[in-house]
Amino acid sequence: MLYALDTGFRRPLSERAMQEHYPNNRREFDEMFASEEACISYLGRLRWPEGFRCQKCASSTAWLLKRRIWECTECGTQRSPTEGTLLHRTRLSIKTWLDGAWHLCEQKNGMSALGLKRALGFGSYHTAWDMLHRMRLAMAHRCREPLSGTVEVDEAFIAVRHAPGGEAGSPDRALILIATEIGRSTIGRTRLKAIPDQESSTFLKTIAHVVKPGSTVVTDGLPTYAGLSSLNYTHVVARSGSDVGKALLPRTFRVHALLKRWFLGTLQGPVSRDRLQPYLDEFVFRFNRRNSDNRGYLFNELMKQAVAMEPVPKAAIQATPQPR
Repeated sequence: MLYALDTGFRRPLSERAMQEHYPNNRREFDEMFASEEACISYLGRLRWPEGFRCQKCASSTAWLLKRRIWECTECGTQRSPTEGTLLHRTRLSIKTWLDGAWHLCEQKNGMSALGLKRALGFGSYHTAWDMLHRMRLAMAHRCREPLSGTVEVDEAFIAVRHAPGGEAGSPDRALILIATEIGRSTIGRTRLKAIPDQESSTFLKTIAHVVKPGSTVVTDGLPTYAGLSSLNYTHVVARSGSDVGKALLPRTFRVHALLKRWFLGTLQGPVSRDRLQPYLDEFVFRFNRRNSDNRGYLFNELMKQAVAMEPVPKAAIQATPQPR
């Protein structure tokens, strides 16, 4: 059978935590993941929430061997706990990965690669950098439900820096599209997408990707939004002229302000233009879960998405120059 996990909690878990089986705080994290076997058992529950299933014979039982791999009790097929996931063929222990994920989710505003390097005691900055970027890929992995209802959409610029060897005269700003649901009393879910240009076709294609057809889309009077009605959206123009001092798209404005503050605070300034989208995905992952009961929920969601994601070769992570 799969290893049973003895958590030894000293106080009851929340109702959600009992269902999902994740820690509420750092102390419970340390108790829950005290050994590598406990970490592997946790991955098993995430991969097979309905119970273990052998790929070859569909058996529902397996042994956890000393080599920390699963062996089917019926046919003997062996499977690594990280096989076919984002952690495929990792040289780090599962416990190290879970520790890194917890550090990333425990902090309200996240961590820089240097901060993660210090927290986990890595000897190399690029080990922490590689781990962070893999987690950022996981944050955007699952098919997200498109925004719906009434959605504010606006374009904005964000400061970026260029990778070594980039064009010296190229712009130091990148264009992003911000889409935010209008909630009853607060900002709803949001989506951020880096876009290459201000062409109408680019805007409409991006909106069609993040906003459900039939929704009401509120924009300014930029001509590039004019084709929204033909895409089965109800298009409302909130601003048709230059209304100085009026924030007629307040939700997207606030999201943009929070994004810039996050870049300056946690990331210590602009990021590479080539790496912009993963950082936007991390911001969205955090922002859309800002009202979560505890940080353990974010940790559990991140690990769910990591084990559901296909392996990413190291060459793909490092396809563009890394930060110095």
